[in-house]
Amino acid sequence: MAVQKNVIKGILAGTFALMLSGCVTVPDAIKGSSPTPQQDLVRVMSAPQLYVGQEARFGGKVVAVQNQQGKTRLEIATVPLDSGARPTLGEPSRGRIYADVNGFLDPVDFRGQLVTVVGPITGAVDGKIGNTPYKFMVMQVTGYKRWHLTQQVIMPPQPIDPWFMVVVAGPMATVDGAGIIPAPREYKLL
Repeated sequence: MAVQKNVIKGILAGTFALMLSGCVTVPDAIKGSSPTPQQDLVRVMSAPQLYVGQEARFGGKVVAVQNQQGKTRLEIATVPLDSGARPTLGEPSRGRIYADVNGFLDPVDFRGQLVTVVGPITGAVDGKIGNTPYKFMVMQVTGYKRWHLTQQVIMPPQPIDPWFMVVVAGPMATVDGAGIIPAPREYKLL
């Protein structure tokens, strides 16, 4: 009886460990200090002055990088974030923000990359996208994470056919479940 209890406890502990390993967590670099940072850009842009000083977390694609005196300004086309604070691929932009990072960031390393930034909202400024006037939300970045895309190719499931035939040695032989069978010869009528 005691052995069975130990086995059950071991199975439960293993199951619990597997469940925990599947949980998605936000990386420390972009956790921030607020348990619920602002992530709704549409809401913030409706009244940006109400959100000044509040911590926010946004992510998306870096479309421009401006190096300024003592800081780098990232222009980010924001998209929704998943539960791990990663930008959601394939989603349309929700708007653009300026994210000011202390120090120098090389534009080559950030332009076109996916990032998530966290920090307090400092206001909104007028700018342009091309020739179109646009109001950008501005935040002071206290943490950021650059994401690297990896491509995984998953083949769709294929049916298993017991009569599957594969050509192995040119037109002279084929393979089926029984082994190599010579291909039939062509005959000409005279």
